[in-house]
Formats: sequence, C-alpha cells, structure tokens
Amino acid sequence: MGRTVKLVLLDTLGVPLGALPPFDVSVPWWPEVEEVVAGARSRYGIEVQVLRLLTASGATAATGGGTVTYLAQLAGSPPIAVEPADPDLSPQPCRAPYAEPGGPAASIRWAIAALDALGSPNAVATQRKTWNLSAIWRLDVAGAPVAWLKQVPEFFAHEPAVLGLVAGVAPGLVPPLLAAGSQGRMLLAHVPGEDGFGAGAGVRAEIAAEWHPVQEHFADRVDDLLAVGLPDARLAVEPFARVAAGHRADVDGLGELIDELPRRLERIAACRLPDTIVHGDLHPGNARIRAGAPAVIMDWGDASVGHPADDILRLTEGLPGTEAEALTAAWALRWRAARPDSDPQLAAELMRPVFHLRRAVIYADFVAKIEPAEHPYHAADVREGLTAAVAAVR
Repeated sequence: MGRTVKLVLLDTLGVPLGALPPFDVSVPWWPEVEEVVAGARSRYGIEVQVLRLLTASGATAATGGGTVTYLAQLAGSPPIAVEPADPDLSPQPCRAPYAEPGGPAASIRWAIAALDALGSPNAVATQRKTWNLSAIWRLDVAGAPVAWLKQVPEFFAHEPAVLGLVAGVAPGLVPPLLAAGSQGRMLLAHVPGEDGFGAGAGVRAEIAAEWHPVQEHFADRVDDLLAVGLPDARLAVEPFARVAAGHRADVDGLGELIDELPRRLERIAACRLPDTIVHGDLHPGNARIRAGAPAVIMDWGDASVGHPADDILRLTEGLPGTEAEALTAAWALRWRAARPDSDPQLAAELMRPVFHLRRAVIYADFVAKIEPAEHPYHAADVREGLTAAVAAVR
C-alpha cells in the first residue's frame, strides 16, 4: 500500500504556481517525503522541498495511504505546465519555521555551513521527512552520509539540551550533537545501523539496561532537568481530567477511571519510585541498532520529567505477555537495587492506565500547538489513548 501524492507548488519567492498531476509513491506514511521529492524530480525534472501537509483523504495518518496533498517550494525553474490551484497561504501562529516558504532552504544553508566549519565541506542535503513534529534531512559528503539536520517546533526546543545532558552521563547512548542553532535546528552525526522497528525482546532488554543508569542518575537531579526546559510531566490529576472531560460520555468507563485517579496516583507514589528523566517514546524504532555495538537512542522531543515506569511500558508494548513480563521484572530488579524501599513491580502495574492517559495528554497538547491543516496527523489519537486507558484497567 502506497499513497497518491499531489504537490501544490510555490516558486522561489513563495508565489503559488499551480499543482502537479497526482502521482503514486510506495511508502504510505504521510511524513515520509524522500520518495515524493524523488518523484517530482524523475517525472517533471524539478527540485522541490516539501513544506507541509495541506489535505489528506481516504486514509488516516496511522494507516498511511490515501490521497495526500502537500505544499512544496521549487528550488529552480518551474515545470512547463501545472494545473490550477489556490492554496490557503494565510499565516498560522502555530506553523513551524521549516513549513514556511524559504524555511527549508535557510535550514539547509545553516547545516552545510556548520559542516563546513567542522571540516566536512560540499555536503548535499536530501529531504527525508516533514510533519508537525519535525523536519529531517540527510547530509551526504562524497556520496556517504555524515550527518542529519533535524528541525523541531518550539515545543520540542529542549531536545538539544537533553542530548547534552544524557551524553554527559552515558556517552554513546545518544547521537552526537554536532551543532545547535536557532528555530529548533540541530545537526546530528550519522549513526550507522538500522532503526529497530519490530525488534524483539533481546534488543529491548539491551535498551532498557542501557537507559536505567541515566534515569537513576537524574532521579536526584530533577531541578537540572527542569532548568534546561524539560516539560514537567510529574503525575497529577488535572492534566488527565482536563483532556478526558470532553470524552467522558463517549468512552465507556472513562468517568470511573478519572474519578478513581487520585487514589491510583497516591498508590503509585507510595511505591516510592523517584521522578526522573523520561524518554517518552522509548520503542525500538527510536533506536539505531548495529551488530556488535550498543543501541543508540534517538528522537528525544518527547522527553520530560516524569515516572520511570512510563518508558518500560512503552518499551514492552507489542511483545508477547511472557516476554513483556520478563523485561518488566528485570527493570524492577534494577530499581529495587537502586531504591531498596521501592516497589517497582506494583508501580508498573498501577501505571498501565496512566501510561495511556499520558499518551492522550501528549496528543491533545500536539493538537493545541499545531495548525488546523495538520490535525489529521493526530485526529484519532486522543480518543484512542483514553480508550486504551480504560481497557488497561479492565
């Protein structure tokens, strides 16, 4: 299953030109645009940078596919013929700089200059991904990848600082940060290997073991985490109740879960696990895996100060029950050794519905901080998180 792509074009000054005829790409996921850029080049002989999503129909972001229309900016001469198009170019206060005309070009210039200063001249940028949470380009020198330009919206601006903090405790656990700039730009060294999507219990156990010392270290340094801008996601009833308020009538059992939540959070606190740094999306797809080398954990935009069980629950998602239980038990043993008066196993069990409530809060915050045209990326996520929270209780 792929997707059908429509590109509405702007010229180099940001003036609308029209739309290219639709064409198909094999990768279904909406944020992935490398094949889109290559398709415009091979079919029409033009170079573009994809700016942002305009519309999507016939599918969801979770499934991918359907017909997806993007706004793209030409890097050179326009094609001979385009179809009429009248895109909405009105300003949006939540629009990321990389989604504006000229934004990608400015970011690429910054990254190439940074690599020049580091002794890697003549880099060539290839756009890989763009959506409401990030834009990513691969930078090659002499045909080989040397770095990645990542740009994030303002609400993820803490990511470079997090990389620095974690690297100070566990060098090699995060991609080396080569440079950080304005408007959410960062330049990361290329990490060999493959993304760990679909990895089994062995890889996940390795990630959990590598991550624990960092969480243990920062359990006594929460103020340091907050000082660099990490969001404060320590457990409290209010954020969960606020997001759930509009869904109590249509998610069966949600009202009872929220009403019971103060007591549940009290029981979690009684397990005496400390608040610490939380990656926030610690699944194996967010790790680079290479035989004979430790895993490197990527994508730190969701990092926050919170409960450490959040990460082990994310890391064990999708595993068979016995394998998930074994990883959770090993995680609990590490925390018992670090905090002998704690009950990590009970904390993880009590946290299961809270974990899903946290996902709902995160997605609700995304929707509040992105422009309306990008809401399809997260349209179903809030309700799904609330529904999963209820199911976790049952």
